[in-house]
Amino acid sequence: MSEHDPRRLVAWAAAAVILVALACWYAAHLHHGGAARAGGAAAPVLALGPSGGGRVVVDVSGAVRRPGVYRLRAGARVADALQRAGGATGRADLTQINRAAKLEDGRQVLVPVRTPAAAAAPAAPDGSSPGTGGPPLNLNTATLEQLDGLDGIGPTMAQRILDYRKAHGGFGSVEELGQVAGIGDKRLAALRDKVRV
Repeated sequence: MSEHDPRRLVAWAAAAVILVALACWYAAHLHHGGAARAGGAAAPVLALGPSGGGRVVVDVSGAVRRPGVYRLRAGARVADALQRAGGATGRADLTQINRAAKLEDGRQVLVPVRTPAAAAAPAAPDGSSPGTGGPPLNLNTATLEQLDGLDGIGPTMAQRILDYRKAHGGFGSVEELGQVAGIGDKRLAALRDKVRV
């Protein structure tokens, strides 16, 4: 029995070494495979960071209930920005904007004011133009041609008035016309009785 004991001890020792080696190999393989899997799962998240999971900041102004600067998810549409701003007002002309367009960071979403059909008439019923004694011209609905017909307003100044109206969502008062570049106190005084809001 004593001569079998050393052989048994060697066999048991060899088996123990093999088991430890297998356990180490398995643990190393498991750790390496888990890291590879974790790396594979993390890669798409990093790729989606700026574009898929980012945010955009836009300025919503014009004919909306709560104009302001809003932060929305990347890939949001103009309709989402309008909703965040409380929706369009009753004066909004939604036919002038593309509500399905994707938002771009740092851009402005400007909702213009609707132009009533009656106000688009080119001349007064008596045939006179706005600059020659007709009824006052509505600054929020006038066309380029109508504004050009006012005394002292040419096509360039008429376009500046339209640009200002678009950028600020319309005129709140006749006095605001003085904020348009090139319209000084004298010109504003001459136009005061010929325009309205």
